[in-house]
Amino acid sequence: MTVFATIINAATGEPVQKMKFGRMPRVGASFNLETGELVSAQRIEVGKPAPGKFISPVSIWVAPPRNDRQP
Repeated sequence: MTVFATIINAATGEPVQKMKFGRMPRVGASFNLETGELVSAQRIEVGKPAPGKFISPVSIWVAPPRNDRQP
């Protein structure tokens, strides 16, 4: 089942883009945005569908991955 989601920047709360996934991504999953930036999912929210609709809104809050390695 295809999932259509709105990608939201966790730092600013602003929507970044809409994206289609083959299945529901998990928290911690990494993927590339249209700009080529690698991001990881911090939080996934599934809302209630609008009256008369069958599709639930999905929001994926993302942040750039942390680089824990020290040079």
